Amino acid sequence: MPEGMIETPRPRIALAMGDAAGVSPELTAKVLVDPEILASASILVIGDARVLAKGAEIAGVQPDLRVVHSQGEVAPVTGDSRPVLLDLGHCDPSDVPLGEISEAGGGFATENFRLALQMAARGEADAVCFTPFNKAAMRLVTPGYEDEIGFTAETIGFHGVAKEFNVLEKLWNARVTSHVPLKDVSGLLTRDGILDNLKLTNDALKASGLERPRIAVAGLNPHAGDHGNFGTEEIDIIGPAVEAGKQAQINCEGPFPADTVFVRAHRGDFDAVLTMYHDQGQIAMKLIGFDAGVTLMGGFPFPICTAAHGTAYDIAGKGIANPGAMRNALLLAARMASRAAA
Repeated sequence: MPEGMIETPRPRIALAMGDAAGVSPELTAKVLVDPEILASASILVIGDARVLAKGAEIAGVQPDLRVVHSQGEVAPVTGDSRPVLLDLGHCDPSDVPLGEISEAGGGFATENFRLALQMAARGEADAVCFTPFNKAAMRLVTPGYEDEIGFTAETIGFHGVAKEFNVLEKLWNARVTSHVPLKDVSGLLTRDGILDNLKLTNDALKASGLERPRIAVAGLNPHAGDHGNFGTEEIDIIGPAVEAGKQAQINCEGPFPADTVFVRAHRGDFDAVLTMYHDQGQIAMKLIGFDAGVTLMGGFPFPICTAAHGTAYDIAGKGIANPGAMRNALLLAARMASRAAA
């Protein structure tokens, strides 16, 4: 380090191992040997040493870790900057049927995620990441489990507004409604609700490093309603929300037809698209960059990131899982945590 420069501490990321029946163990092992990730953050892996060892064997890598067995041992050790594995010793890989939904796989992921969130809430980590979960497996353990947003809010006692963002290198997707039936979407749209999502999207983009994000808002109906011929939500609800966003000094435009707005955004006209429902944006984003997409849970007191893809049961154990999206998730979390601390 040049003389006179002050070393900036690396942000601390709690990395919860996801479903042991999918690609999560091998993805965890792969990111733990990535030089850029190790330089960007101090990683605490939460899981089981046996599951990680199996993932490393599948991936053909050998992470260099400091292994501890209690939270009291997690504190940094002078001269040792290696990632730390908090080995909970709670999952024998032989008890998890590879490539299948199971209570064992879901329970492993749930316990790891809960502890990572609790540690971040106590200030013991600056961000949380997790390798992919399977919601059906997690419901075998926690029947009321709906999604990561609800689980996080309940775990840390959060009562604010939080949303999922799908993130590629130069394009974000936010959505007003998420895990709800399509038939319910129109009734859930309100001017104030869309405005709140615009504000949250704007804040999240700024937290990632964009000073004045450009946000496009998609319509709900074909051709954004075609001036009321195919529906009036754009006239009655979405358009007024966009105007309110502009009055709030948000750099937003719309509503635009959903089938063309991503073409414009992909070519660089916008930094983010706010869509009205889950698949309206997810289909476009995953087509553009399935192996690179990140899911960010924005609005919580600390960044929470994961790969936008799932557990990939069909390729589990084959050693071919692409770590690109998980790598991007960790780098985004590190960047956001560093900016928050600045």
